Formats: sequence, structure tokens, C-alpha cells
Amino acid sequence: MGNHTAVSTFLLWGFSSFPDLQTLLFVMILFSHATILAANASVMVAIKCTHNLHTPLYFLLGGLSFSETCTTMAIIPRLLVDLLSESKTLSLSECATQMLFFFGLSCSNCFIMSAMSYDRYTAIRNPLHYATLMTPKVCFQLMTASWVVGFLVSLCIVVIIFNLSFCDSNVIQHFFCDISPVMCLACDYTLYHEMAVFVFSAFVLGGSFILIMISYVFIGSVVMKVPSAKGRCKAFSTCSSHLTVVCIHYAFAGFVYLRPKDRDSLREDMLMAVAYTILTPLLNPIVYSLRNKEMQVALRKVLDKKVHPSDG
Repeated sequence: MGNHTAVSTFLLWGFSSFPDLQTLLFVMILFSHATILAANASVMVAIKCTHNLHTPLYFLLGGLSFSETCTTMAIIPRLLVDLLSESKTLSLSECATQMLFFFGLSCSNCFIMSAMSYDRYTAIRNPLHYATLMTPKVCFQLMTASWVVGFLVSLCIVVIIFNLSFCDSNVIQHFFCDISPVMCLACDYTLYHEMAVFVFSAFVLGGSFILIMISYVFIGSVVMKVPSAKGRCKAFSTCSSHLTVVCIHYAFAGFVYLRPKDRDSLREDMLMAVAYTILTPLLNPIVYSLRNKEMQVALRKVLDKKVHPSDG
């Protein structure tokens, strides 16, 4: 390693360049985090307490809400502490753990959305056999597979990165242990490592997105055969919420993780990561609530029971 000094801890630089905004950022992010938790919890409780939402689609939606809640928990509590703290250091093992859980959960979200697109395809393509094709066992297997594959991919990325040697600079130009900001601190970082991480990222984002698009191509071909315009609109409306969430999720994630990297792009990536880690989990339950009448009715019932418990 020559004259290099081995690194044993990292410093999360985050928003330290804006010292006057630390308190404002803390309040804004705390409010956003509380809203994310409340919105996703409301979706999960509504699904749990409403019998007519005990369907494959809402089982997967509940799983996605839970997974996204856990994703934010892997990042935001630490970010809130750092915004009010002078010490923003963390050990290599803490950094690796944060990266493992954040990307494991993020990858799982991609595969869960793929499973949801398959569910919509099955419902539209084979409505008479839908209940026999999408059984509770199949839904559980899809959810489990999403989590297992997601964490396996994340584990591979973490092993690649933390087998590198870190020396000299220990300042991560980010508010959490993201892939590129950590990897660029390694003194033996090569194009091979960058390509290996890119392949895993492309497998998750590109692979799951292709599966979603294939499902929607088949959905479109089936829906276009429906003779009435009203029937076509009804069929498409069952997919609109999911498609909106997919577009938001993959637009942000693709920009951050699939474009070419250099040191000058790290600040752009950090700003986009704010949207990816905070805005997306905030918008998803809102989109599903605003564009889904069944969910709106279920949420109203849950809120009514909370406000008027004696009436239930």
C-alpha cells in the first residue's frame, strides 16, 4: 500500500456544505419521514383490516409498502442524527451494513413491482383462472423470491466493494453509504470493480424493468381487443397506479445507478438520491390512494374507526 494510510472509519459529508440549512433540512426530512411512515402504515392497516382487499394485488402492495418503509428506516434516522451532530463518522462495518440493507430492500422493491405487473397481466389475460393462478402460496413465493434475490444481489455488491482497500481520504460525499461515493475512495479501485457493480445494478433495474414492460405489452395487446371503449378504460385503470409508481421509481433509480460515473457527478447523484430515498416512498402510497377507489374507501373506513371507535 506504500505510503497510504489505511482507513478504519468513514465521514459522511452529506449536507455539511450547507451549515446554515442544517436545522431546516432536519425539520423538512423529519416531516417527510413521519409522512412516509404514516402513509405506508395506513396502506398496510387498510389492507389488513379490509376483507375485500385480501387479494394478490393488495398483498403485494402491502409488501411493497412494508419494504419501502424499511428502506427509509435504513437511511433517514441516521441522516437526521447527522444533521444535528458534529460527529458524522461511522465504521467500515456500519457502512457495509447500511449499504447491504438499503440496496437489499431497494432491489427487493424492484422485483416486487415486477411481481405486481405479472399479477395485473394475469388478472386481465386470464380473469376466470386468476384465483387459481395467483393463490396465496404463489403470492408468498413471489414476495419471498423478491426479498431473497434482492438481498443476494446487494450482498454481492457489498462484498465486491468492501474487499477493496480504503486509504487516504475517508470522506464520503453523500448522506449515506451509496455505492459510487464509497467505491471511489478505494485505492485499488479498477474498471473491473466498476463493471461488476454496474452488471449487478443493470440486472436488478434493467431486468425487472424489462419484465414489467413485457407484462404491459401483453396487457396492452389484450386490452386493445376489448370491443368497448369503456371496457378498455376500465382495464387500463386497474394498471394506472402501478405504472405511475414504476415510472417515478425507475426514472430516479436509473439516473443515479445506470449512468456513467465520475467524481464531478457525485453531488448530482446525492441530490437525485434525496428524491429516490425520500420522494419516491412518499409518493407511492399517495399515488395508490388517489388513483384507487377501493383503497380510498378502505382508508376512510380505517380513519372512521380511529375517530369513532365506538361505532365499529
